[in-house]
Amino acid sequence: MFEYKEIKQGLWLYLLLLIFEGALRKWVLPQFSDILLIIRDPLALFLLVKASTLKIYYSNSFLIQIWVIAIISLGFTLTLGHQNLNVAIYGIRVFLLHLPLAFLMGHVFDKNDVIKVGKFFLYLSIPMTILLIAQFFSPQTAWVNRGVGGDLSGAGFDGALGYLRPPGTFSFTNGTSSFYGLLAAFLLYFLFVSETIPVLLLVLSGISLLIAIPISISRTLLFMVTASVVIVVPALYKFKDKINKIFGIGISLFIVYLCLNMFSFFDTVLNVFNTRFERANESEGGLESVLLDRYLGGLASALMEAPNKKISGVGLGYGTNVGSVLLTNNKSFLISEGEWGRIIGEMGPILGIWMVLIRLFIGLKTTIHSYRMLSENNFLSWTLLPYMLLNFTQGSWNQPTAMGFSIISLGLLIASFKSTTN
Repeated sequence: MFEYKEIKQGLWLYLLLLIFEGALRKWVLPQFSDILLIIRDPLALFLLVKASTLKIYYSNSFLIQIWVIAIISLGFTLTLGHQNLNVAIYGIRVFLLHLPLAFLMGHVFDKNDVIKVGKFFLYLSIPMTILLIAQFFSPQTAWVNRGVGGDLSGAGFDGALGYLRPPGTFSFTNGTSSFYGLLAAFLLYFLFVSETIPVLLLVLSGISLLIAIPISISRTLLFMVTASVVIVVPALYKFKDKINKIFGIGISLFIVYLCLNMFSFFDTVLNVFNTRFERANESEGGLESVLLDRYLGGLASALMEAPNKKISGVGLGYGTNVGSVLLTNNKSFLISEGEWGRIIGEMGPILGIWMVLIRLFIGLKTTIHSYRMLSENNFLSWTLLPYMLLNFTQGSWNQPTAMGFSIISLGLLIASFKSTTN
């Protein structure tokens, strides 16, 4: 309906700010980098107020429970916790401002809107990958590698063989993994379903993803792409008529991969990625340990440590990087690097585990619904599902970019369930 137009435009702006917030903080307005860190907060507030004035009802039992937990935890934070109001506000804003946007997006967007987002990601992946290549092979003193606030020491992060992970347009390298992880989900959908996407765009975007996986030096991205491919395989029986197209594009990408291997730059990229992969696996106890602990959110360790946590928690925002800077003047993980461990530490074992369970139940409910959509030939929901599960159920809400993609992942998935516009 027409009154949803302004809300949809605002949600598109939220997505654009999520992708280009780092560019603003690094290159355009570095002097305002601290303020720009929360640039999406006032937009989120505006959208929620606007939705309220339009009487758009997007809340549900999950969201209401999250609000109750957050408000109770805020009370504990200001009385029994760290009692720092600024840190508490930073911590609770995720639950009161950003999380509702996922359900608002799911309410006002529909499948067509989600497809538009997917097309945008395909087009954007090409210049984004060119930027990654420039950052990868440029010194950290180069303009393309300038850090947040114009930091001349660079924005690259731990890599291998003297090369660092490029952040693209993002403030930190996790944005690169999140962007290309979502791109992979959309690529798989368009590969099997859409007849409106030019084959050349699919191939170029596929090449961009193919290059981005090693050049990002990110195991997280590799795991996201692998998860997306694995979940698609059982559903291939629905697309027997597309075999020729799929086979043709697959052969094209394989030929491109062989051609890329003939160039020394790509050989360098692969060597760096393989070295980083091997070293990280050795230091973290092997690939199995990485998958079971990091990518499943460290649930076992978080639950085992829960009884030792303060019953009321140490307070909202305490485990975030911003919170650590405000409280100790140092950026560090004051509670846990794992998301579930951080949540339980901040809120205490009772409220924290309740919050974790809500996120898991949302993941379970959307999984069941996505499977039902698959039986109704809605393949979009199925391809978006693994990305949402990895980003929303256990993804970090500690860092603004990761939190933003977590919110977007749920909102797009819910919206993909609808075939018609509101």
